[in-house]
Amino acid sequence: MMRTAPRKGSAAVELWAGTIHSEIGPLVMVTDSVALCALDFGNCEERMNQLLSRRFERFELHREDPLRAGGKVEAYLAGDLHALDEIKVNPGGTEFQQTVWSALREIPAGTTRTYAQLAASIGRPSAARAVGLANGRNPVAIVIPCHRLVGSNGTLTGYAGGLARKRWLLHHEGTMTTP
Repeated sequence: MMRTAPRKGSAAVELWAGTIHSEIGPLVMVTDSVALCALDFGNCEERMNQLLSRRFERFELHREDPLRAGGKVEAYLAGDLHALDEIKVNPGGTEFQQTVWSALREIPAGTTRTYAQLAASIGRPSAARAVGLANGRNPVAIVIPCHRLVGSNGTLTGYAGGLARKRWLLHHEGTMTTP
């Protein structure tokens, strides 16, 4: 799977990776010893590699799920829309990105917000584009629910996992009537 080349003098960060099979395709998740660091779709593995490589100078991946986060994601996919609330995340990112990602976690399942609404909620009403960029760099899909952001007219806008998955997730949460 993923692994960076060792760099001289740096200790490798221990990470654990696992795959969850779902109706919307395989989900690849990566945790450290405390929290979920990344979750993305199986066909987005290259993007995940890039995000992890930028964040960790050197890392080693092991195959297991010491935090049992996979079970909580599976519970969400089975209909327990609040199961994700219990998952600790450690997405890295800039201070602004962390603010956006934290605000995303406050959007309740079954509801959506526009980029402008989210920007206003974090006290940056003119930063809708910056919110969109931070949203696009979210390394923990679904758990940090970037799928709950829509365009200003309510239409579905870009999603790293594809609009079909975004539509499915919003339908799963009861926001859309058709998948």
